[in-house]
Amino acid sequence: MTASPSSSDLPEWTFGDGPELADRLAALIVAGVKTATCSDTGIQPVPVEGERGYLMSGDGRRVAILQTETVTRMKFADVTEELAALEGEGDLSLDYWQRAHREYFTRNGVFAEDMDVFFETFRLEKVLDDAFAAAAPQHLAQERAGAVA
Repeated sequence: MTASPSSSDLPEWTFGDGPELADRLAALIVAGVKTATCSDTGIQPVPVEGERGYLMSGDGRRVAILQTETVTRMKFADVTEELAALEGEGDLSLDYWQRAHREYFTRNGVFAEDMDVFFETFRLEKVLDDAFAAAAPQHLAQERAGAVA
């Protein structure tokens, strides 16, 4: 049996490509509605099933500990309605997911209709920042309201 790494040895994971998006996505995770993410296959390091890491806020605070459960390589076009809903974003629809991820991957210079992605599921292991967690329901309400605006 291998010893688990101490919490100081965990990698730090920021979701999104800027502080505002990082806070929004971290809040969805802490609120319990975002249990998956998607990244281009050029991401380094490559995600690993079973790995644990710190979830970071947009200002670089450790707000939670996550554990990756599954990592699946697939085509962008093969993401289903059910998988899109696991990401917890917008109105939970595949249409919303596709638009948001096309924009995200395009901003980052990697989008192609036939691109491969890593689709990961994870679980929230522990909340570390109670103040951040207390604000998460407000972020969730704004997320859902913004999806229909």
